[in-house]
Amino acid sequence: MQYADIGIDLGTASVLVYIRGKGVVLKEPSVVAYDRDTEEIKAIGEDARLMLGRTPGNIVAVRPLRQGVISNYKITEQMMRYFIKKAIGRRIHRKPFIAVCVPSGATEVEKKAVEDATRLCGARDVKTIEEPIAAAIGAGIDITKPCGNMIVDIGGGTSDIAVISLGGTVVSTSVKVAGDDFDEAIVRYMRKKHNLLIGDRTAEDIKIKIGSAYPRAEDDYMDVRGRNLVTGLPKTVRVSSEETEEALREPTSQIIEAIHSVLENTPPELAADIADRGIVLTGGGALLRGLEDLIYSKTGINTMTAEDPMTAVAIGTGRYVEFIVGYHED
Repeated sequence: MQYADIGIDLGTASVLVYIRGKGVVLKEPSVVAYDRDTEEIKAIGEDARLMLGRTPGNIVAVRPLRQGVISNYKITEQMMRYFIKKAIGRRIHRKPFIAVCVPSGATEVEKKAVEDATRLCGARDVKTIEEPIAAAIGAGIDITKPCGNMIVDIGGGTSDIAVISLGGTVVSTSVKVAGDDFDEAIVRYMRKKHNLLIGDRTAEDIKIKIGSAYPRAEDDYMDVRGRNLVTGLPKTVRVSSEETEEALREPTSQIIEAIHSVLENTPPELAADIADRGIVLTGGGALLRGLEDLIYSKTGINTMTAEDPMTAVAIGTGRYVEFIVGYHED
């Protein structure tokens, strides 16, 4: 009989699906395009992302998850059903065991919403796992030892900061500042500094290509197209990475504050472990250039990014499934 036990990283920006024995088999944007009049879904995932900001009035492209939490239950369920089916195909003989990660600050009601939506997708059993624990497992950290590890998981909608020891979270916080807020900060900056109106996709492009959280030795430049707010006509502006550092100062400093507050509440023995072992960054937001340097300059603790920060949570969720399922089958 074929097994297909699944780990899902249900993120604000993208959904990753991990299948036991196969690894991460699917990574798609968590965007759904639907017709507002008929409520018929037109596209899901990458196809829907391409429609963001480019649809006629009756078709809307939405993200059914906001800040790591379900904001549109019905659409989330349909999106998850589509991704699970796409990941495992039709050759499944029994219902899968599914582990889904949730932000560490999620309430019981929010966790229940995720569990219910997953059950409706045909899960045999559902387990929710906190994002920092999944991220730590995915980053290759042995969380079962009595030793402090600090994880900073910067996703699309939330940043989860936690100190983990003996397989559990000792101190944690979840702030609703992450990749999406970096994009919004760039949109605001372009409007204020250059009188240029740009969309979220362009802002994300700027962040990926030249975005920086810390001053760099050499500046990178990029030509950005948008609408001039004075004339209303299209306009191109040359933007430097130094400007992105200025634009991103507010959201990055909020993440630094959250790291500080977790360190302040960490028991001294574990704080000594963290000073020794360093801070590990995971999540798509960890790819922002200069973030390691910024955290090091503000905390004095060596900071490194996981090998594949984008998939760390999905891999960790999947390995957690393997551990739980293996444990049940023994």
